[in-house]
Formats: sequence, structure tokens, C-alpha cells
Amino acid sequence: MIEIIDKYFPQLSPTQRNQFVRIGELYPEWNAKINVISRKDIDNLFVHHILHSLAIAKFIDFKPSTQIIDVGTGGGFPGIPLAIMFPQCSFMLADRTGKKITVARSIAEEIGLTNVEFFHGDVAEIKHRYDFAVSRAVMETAALVKLIKKNIKSECINALPNGLICLKGGELDAEIGSLKSRAIVDNLSTYFNEDFFETKRIVYIQI
Repeated sequence: MIEIIDKYFPQLSPTQRNQFVRIGELYPEWNAKINVISRKDIDNLFVHHILHSLAIAKFIDFKPSTQIIDVGTGGGFPGIPLAIMFPQCSFMLADRTGKKITVARSIAEEIGLTNVEFFHGDVAEIKHRYDFAVSRAVMETAALVKLIKKNIKSECINALPNGLICLKGGELDAEIGSLKSRAIVDNLSTYFNEDFFETKRIVYIQI
């Protein structure tokens, strides 16, 4: 299913394309041993997980040297697909579940990703500051903003002010609530025409 990535990101280098091919092979292998993706959903890996993660790359083109933390990365989403897409940026993938970090780290090593680090533990323990935090439906938005506020730099190098970028589903008006004045919400159907994305959103909160 690498063709679905080619469809929306035709500018990939041969190295990037091969890395996407490889993670398409490695995730099912790992998932048979350590369940990081629903067994019923592994056949939809490219659309539901890899392409979904890459919606962030449609929303923002991170400048080189941008530092990004992936909060609650699980098996490496959206962090690993984004690290492939932005090789000149650096990524910290954090999760409290050790076995999921083991899978993400192993896959990153096997495909030769050199711009990722991993943290097993609570994000509250991380002191380093980043340009952006990214997340895929980990927790309610306001709680996530409160959690990672201390980790967001004030100096900005991108076209978009530093903040939080989340991948979410469904109705979000109530969840965003008081954050609405500094939020941007986009429908992923703006970027991708597969049915899966009809109810999916990207939420950006300036911090």
C-alpha cells in the first residue's frame, strides 16, 4: 500500500520511500508479538495509521532544526512517519508503556532513523522544551495543553507559532471550549479523499 503514500507525497526521496515500505512490513511482524495496533486494524496500517499521522505534514511544513515531542506515541504514531517525512527535524517519542516504546525504538533502528529519541515514562517528568508537541487522541485537549505547556519554547522558527497539534475524531466544539480563540481545526478530508478521513480532524492550539 505504499502507493497511498506516493499519491499524497510524490516528492519523497528514495530513502524516505524505502523507509515507509519497511515500516509497512515491520509493524505487522512486531504486532504479532506485541500488540500496538488493534489486530483487526493492522490490515489498514497505511491509511489508518501511517497516512493519518502524515496529516500533520499536510498541515505544517516543519522547518529544519524544529524539535517535536510526540506525547503518548504508543507504537510510534505519529512520530515515526513524521520523523521519516522531516529528516532534518528532531523527535522525542514518549510513552508510559515500555513494550510500546520497545517496538517503536526497534522499528526506528531497523529503518535507520537517526533523528528520533525515546522516553519511557510520564511526560510530566520531561524538562526539555520543544517547538511543537504532537499527539494522536491521547487525552482530552485541555488536559494535554496543561500537561505540555512547560515543554513548549517561546522562540518560534516556523510559520505557525509554537504549540500543540493533535489528531482527533468526531465533534470537538465542547472539548476545545475555552481554547477556541487560539485554536485551528481542519477536516482531514481537506487533505485526503479516503472515507476514513471524513470524521477525522486536526487540532492546533497555540501555546
